[in-house]
Amino acid sequence: MVRFYLFVFLFFEQQTLIAQYYFPPKTGGQWDTLSPKTLGWCEDKIQPLYNFLDSNNTKAFIILKDGKIVLEKYFGTFTRDSSWYWASAGKTLTAFCIGIANQEGKLKLTDTTSKYLGKGWTSMTQAQEEKVTIWHQLTMTSGMLDTGMFFDCTSKACLKYQTAAGTRWSYHNSPYTLLDSVLENATGTDLNAFVNTKIKTSTGMTGLFFKSGYNNVYYSTPRSMARFGLLLMNKGKWDESDILKDSIYFKAMTTSSQFLNKSYGYLTWLNGKEGFMLPSLQNVFNGFLCPDAPSDMYAALGKNGQIINVVPSQNLVVIRMGNMWTTSNVPNDFNNDIWKRLKLVMCASSSSMTINYPITTTYPNPTTRFIEVNLPYHNYSYQLVDFYGKILMANPLEGPIDLQNLPAGTYLLKLYQDNNLEFKYFKVQKIN
Repeated sequence: MVRFYLFVFLFFEQQTLIAQYYFPPKTGGQWDTLSPKTLGWCEDKIQPLYNFLDSNNTKAFIILKDGKIVLEKYFGTFTRDSSWYWASAGKTLTAFCIGIANQEGKLKLTDTTSKYLGKGWTSMTQAQEEKVTIWHQLTMTSGMLDTGMFFDCTSKACLKYQTAAGTRWSYHNSPYTLLDSVLENATGTDLNAFVNTKIKTSTGMTGLFFKSGYNNVYYSTPRSMARFGLLLMNKGKWDESDILKDSIYFKAMTTSSQFLNKSYGYLTWLNGKEGFMLPSLQNVFNGFLCPDAPSDMYAALGKNGQIINVVPSQNLVVIRMGNMWTTSNVPNDFNNDIWKRLKLVMCASSSSMTINYPITTTYPNPTTRFIEVNLPYHNYSYQLVDFYGKILMANPLEGPIDLQNLPAGTYLLKLYQDNNLEFKYFKVQKIN
């Protein structure tokens, strides 16, 4: 009887939590709101934020809390029904679509790209070409030449070898753009038809990919961008619809995908890592990508300030569309400038916007068999991942980790807490 009442209590508690998370209707203009005052925000700081956004050619700005609109502001002649381009923020939408195709068995991330584009889709040797996989396209590690005209060009003559796939991270549009052809050939469905069938019909999003030079660029209304941010916030689920139900893929998409740029998942930018790389540079910069934002934030970022920020710890989605001129393909500095002002709006100090985790080490490393982690063995879990992002082990952290059955090599150990936020990871070397 006690178990029955406990079950009923937990069931209704869960239903209450679900009910508190709001999803707007798929059609029409209705969208529930929350007032900044209700959240305890500093309302006198909102207008200075809007002034800053206006001075940087912002067209639309939206903040969602628990799915409801807290702030929604349009500038000039732009309205909630106006359309604008996502630029490279559309990369995250593409990664989401690849995840759907993967869960449906239409493709595998370990598949060589040649399987879907045919042999000879590059100017590389066959051996070099066959090393490039869908995973490399998702993680910006294809190894192809990416400077000058080679950055966008998807013609065979432009797709040249620079280094072995998986050994160099570089922000490169060409292999990313070709993911659209991979998706179409794998599913037998046009890109826009795929997005419409798999995402739009369940979420009410409106928008289309348009060809622009070599690139495919997504255009939508600001609220449609916010709908996608809400879909990301809920880990691929919209209300009762499981759109991307592969939780392993979604976690990989929104956590460090490789060793080289820890602030990059699957075509998605990550905050809170110990270092980051930027487009056109091979430098690794120490610190967070966006130091004034919450450390668990992940983002879709596009040129001229197209921004989708998702903050799971606070159930926040932040949307910005506009035309701030910049030479950078990723507006991380501008995004951080927005967060400096958002902290004032939210009456938040720097410490309250950052999730602090315990200092953690692993030992011995290198190891012949066992890895110890200096954390209490409760409320933590781990994943052990190979160089290509394949999860080899995933368990609660309950003692030393036994690597006996793995070959010698370098692996990635990811640590998680109960809230499933990745907070630390290490390179682990297994030796004989």
